[in-house]
Amino acid sequence: MKEEDLSLIKRYPIVAYLERKGIKPVRRTPAYALYRSPLREETHPSFKVDTEKNLWIDYAEGRGGSIIDICMRLEDCTLSEAIHRLGQTTPDDTAYSSHNDFAPNKSQPANGARKLKEVSDTLPPHLQEYLTKVRCIDLEKARPLLKCISYEVRGWRYQAIGFANPSGGYELRDDKTFKGTIAPKDITPIFESKAQPICLFEGFMDFLSFLSMKEEVNNYCLVMNSVSNVARTVHYLNAHYLTHIQAFLDNDDAGRRAIQELIKAGFNVEDMSRYYKNFKDLNEYHVSCVREQQKKLEKTPKTSNKVKQVKLKIR
Repeated sequence: MKEEDLSLIKRYPIVAYLERKGIKPVRRTPAYALYRSPLREETHPSFKVDTEKNLWIDYAEGRGGSIIDICMRLEDCTLSEAIHRLGQTTPDDTAYSSHNDFAPNKSQPANGARKLKEVSDTLPPHLQEYLTKVRCIDLEKARPLLKCISYEVRGWRYQAIGFANPSGGYELRDDKTFKGTIAPKDITPIFESKAQPICLFEGFMDFLSFLSMKEEVNNYCLVMNSVSNVARTVHYLNAHYLTHIQAFLDNDDAGRRAIQELIKAGFNVEDMSRYYKNFKDLNEYHVSCVREQQKKLEKTPKTSNKVKQVKLKIR
């Protein structure tokens, strides 16, 4: 992306971006806008946007940044994905005023955060089909780790595949393009009684791909649920004396930066993305392998229609 395009994206007012998502401030002055945090449910506003500098800060978390940073958090995407998405929605008119005046609805009870309504052990057929047909996930292996999450946003009810974390939150994915979170966001350790090296994954779909590829998983596993959780991952690994990591992260800048941060933190890191270097991530590689195997079976009429398990060779 050209430097001027990136500069244009960063000038796109955060208040306008939030307003497009139906998120409005509870207080507005010429210098700032104050919100109930869009990152979680809360009754007292702790999220502030400096409209002059076009920067935000979440006082409860002690974190902040630019419009790109909040896009990454709200849409649970990588840096490059956030830039791409904002590039598609940023107004061409750079004179768009960040001081657009509008009266906040003081009676609004919430801010567009997802409200958890129901958790079920049974995934509906359309979500099962998405996992097996689109993502090529072994449902028998994956089912014990997944929930069907019913949630509500501004009165509308939705369903999604849910992957739990130990803090009570869920990573969400539907059968289309939606990715999101039911707060709080956290890392998810799995198979904690098993051996090192610990297998580290960026998202739960990559972990489920790994699970589908392997006849048996003998390793301790950890799903970060976002590369933004690297610091939390480092803390967890140190607290549990885990020093050897096999990292199955995405083949992008965010994934590579995460690996470098882990190395700088003193861990012995094997970058396993070399096994799928021509693919975006582990799931894309897994799907490609399954599709290729299906094509071979179609050319061999006497062969069983059952697709053989795709194995990932790791030491």
